[in-house]
Amino acid sequence: MTGLNRYTNGIPPLTIALTFALGGAGGLVARWAGLPLAMLLGSMLTITTASALGVRLGGHAPAVPQKWRHVLVPVIGTAIGASFPPDFAAQVARWWLTMAALVLFIPASHALGYAIFRRLGKLGPSTAYFAAMPGGFIESLDMGERAGADMPLLIMLQFLRLTLCIVLIPIGFSLIEGHAVGSAAGLAAGPRPPLGVTDVAVLTGIAVAGWFIASRLRFPAAVLSGPLLLSGLAHALELTQAVPPAWTVLVTQWVMGTSLGVRLSGFTRGQAGLALRLSLVHVGLMLGAATLVALAVAGPVGEPVAAVVLAFAPGGVTEMSLVALSLHLSAVYVTLHHLARIVLAVLIARFGQRWLPQ
Repeated sequence: MTGLNRYTNGIPPLTIALTFALGGAGGLVARWAGLPLAMLLGSMLTITTASALGVRLGGHAPAVPQKWRHVLVPVIGTAIGASFPPDFAAQVARWWLTMAALVLFIPASHALGYAIFRRLGKLGPSTAYFAAMPGGFIESLDMGERAGADMPLLIMLQFLRLTLCIVLIPIGFSLIEGHAVGSAAGLAAGPRPPLGVTDVAVLTGIAVAGWFIASRLRFPAAVLSGPLLLSGLAHALELTQAVPPAWTVLVTQWVMGTSLGVRLSGFTRGQAGLALRLSLVHVGLMLGAATLVALAVAGPVGEPVAAVVLAFAPGGVTEMSLVALSLHLSAVYVTLHHLARIVLAVLIARFGQRWLPQ
């Protein structure tokens, strides 16, 4: 039983199975209702609601091992890498303008968030500073804990930064377009040839090797960036044309949505209410700023405004990559900008930490 607990984090298997089943049912209902990014949003909102209502699954609150979702994240990286074209280097050369804008956007976003949390939320300096980091979820919590931040509130604020982007961006795009976008509209990327045994072996090898190499080299978001870069190299050099089937992305959405829903539970109403109010203001202003940047630079870089908005949005790299895939935007463009955002956010936060009021 000890061996099983190592994989389940001590959570009863029945509770895990029922939590995933409930999340999957919520995702299917969301697909039927035509919601954007349905499997992720539907499962996440269903589990969050069930937890808030005190629903018990197998005698316990909804729960799943958080590490399970990491096993599926390489699927997203491999799928994004499959879209690397042979002229990838030429495309990257056109992106210098948005990369340069990102260098200015990150510290400005951090300063804006800090001002919001200090003045509107009356939070302490350390909590406000690390809650305002526009990237690097794990790093923000680690540095915040060392600096004496209010950890429950910091976790909630950072998590809501990611979650609100997942919820608001697809819905916002749907309202602008006048119809459901991406997977919610039933769109497909086009017919793909069936995968053979060799194709499956190649894609699996790319995912595992990419994750391992990136972890060893301490890449940001190694579980995503490693498979993405290795898959991109293989596809750009035309060593393989195999692409993960669409159902694997849907399964990844389901598992990630269920896991995110579980992580939103366990906070007091007071903490959740304060964090939600502050996060709505914070994320709303950041998305507005991202939209202004996108309108200014989308033309010169040759990308749609929606892609640039996603590239500058303060969401998680994996989640924003999923949104890009579902909207059939350049997931390569979005993901590389988000990896740069994480690196910049962490470096800037570490540099500025020395001037925090004690």
